[in-house]
Amino acid sequence: MISNRWIEQRRGLWQRLEVLLYQVESSGLKSLSGEELRELGLLYRQTAQDLSAVRADRGSRTQEEYLNQLLARAHNRIYSGKKLEPLRILHFLAVEYPRIFRRLFPWVAASFFIFLFGGVLGALITFSRPAFMRLFLSPTIIASIEHHKMWTQSLVSVKPQASSSIMTNNISVCFTAFAGGIVAGLGTIWLLFFNGLMLGVVGMACAQARMSLQLWSFAVAHGSLELPSIFISGGAGLRLAAGLLFPGIYSRGDSLKRAAVESIRLLAGVVPLLMIAGTLEAFLSPSHVPIAIKFLTGSVLFLALALWLTHEPRAKHAAAAPRASLAPLLPDIR
Repeated sequence: MISNRWIEQRRGLWQRLEVLLYQVESSGLKSLSGEELRELGLLYRQTAQDLSAVRADRGSRTQEEYLNQLLARAHNRIYSGKKLEPLRILHFLAVEYPRIFRRLFPWVAASFFIFLFGGVLGALITFSRPAFMRLFLSPTIIASIEHHKMWTQSLVSVKPQASSSIMTNNISVCFTAFAGGIVAGLGTIWLLFFNGLMLGVVGMACAQARMSLQLWSFAVAHGSLELPSIFISGGAGLRLAAGLLFPGIYSRGDSLKRAAVESIRLLAGVVPLLMIAGTLEAFLSPSHVPIAIKFLTGSVLFLALALWLTHEPRAKHAAAAPRASLAPLLPDIR
């Protein structure tokens, strides 16, 4: 049974939701600050939970009607946002995404070090025991290395098909790295470690066959975007795992929802990077373009990526930009 004390304790939250709704109804969602937007979403979910509790008490019909109306108003405002437009996408990539990346950079850095550990370990084991590579590399790749030939030359004759296949595979790897966070991060950690291990094995095997220049001249152009994309996706997976394992002051459900929103927004930025990387891997990397051009391309792309992710736009530009709807960030509770 719902007590009067419980209602008094919750009434302040309901009234705060009403205040925010009046502001939205009079001036629109864009009048709320970022903190107020997050507060609106949290109050919306808490009020929905309160409504479920009130419905279980037959003596609280008045409160049930009030909360129903309050949630209906909130739902209509939250889910009435406009569809994503090109300008909104550009604003997200140019203004919001670099801020998201910098805020979650510790998770991206952790992802990088897991990958690096696997790479160093794979290289050291292969250096001391060359036969170790046979546990990881296919017979075709091993035969190519033994004949001092790159196994990537077949991409030259099927460029359009290869580009599509490479993009699909890369996106699949990055999304798997992100999704692995839902199993306490174990899936993410294993994927990062294993891919690092593989790169270390291949790198050392090619070094022992005196093919390092061939390998890295092939990888540098597309790798300048592909590898950071993997690190970013791994960081998103680790952030998701942290939300699940360490809820802090939030309930585990709310903590996971907050982590999922942040992780998905971080992951979204890698899609254009992987599209560019896939095109380069199919067309430029296996081509007979001078090696200097490939290294220059990789250097320029990595520098551009670093500038983008560390760029802080002017406040007036950020303030004038359109604000996206809350709808993609909140569950549709009816």
